[in-house]
Amino acid sequence: MASAAQLYTTEILGLAVALADYPFAGNTWDRCGEARAPLCGSTVALGLAVDANGAIEQLGLQVQACAIGQAAAAIFAQDARGTGLAAIVTAHAAISDWLAGEGPLPDWPGFDLLEPARGYPARHGAIILPWKAAIRALSPDDVAG
Repeated sequence: MASAAQLYTTEILGLAVALADYPFAGNTWDRCGEARAPLCGSTVALGLAVDANGAIEQLGLQVQACAIGQAAAAIFAQDARGTGLAAIVTAHAAISDWLAGEGPLPDWPGFDLLEPARGYPARHGAIILPWKAAIRALSPDDVAG
């Protein structure tokens, strides 16, 4: 298990602060989704502006989570533009597998910064929240689990 110093790195804390670049309030979103982690109570509300093909053009986040959950939301936000439902579902599956110890590190830019949190199962629910919220926003069917 990683130590708290390894878990809450300068990069993780910097990502948590970066959420200010993705304001949720004050915009009219095409789509919205929410997700909650039952174990820790973390929540993510996500607003999306999408293009004609359903790809994310702009997003806003409202995150109530630990620094790891906030960092995961920032990592999601930094590279979500241009992605659609299929890519989000694929990433969600890869992240779920990785957190369960059944797959490689997910191929999402910056996700490697969250690697120390894999040893903290109580943080897993917060890590996956942005992808769950995006699936809920982009799909009429809730496939985010």
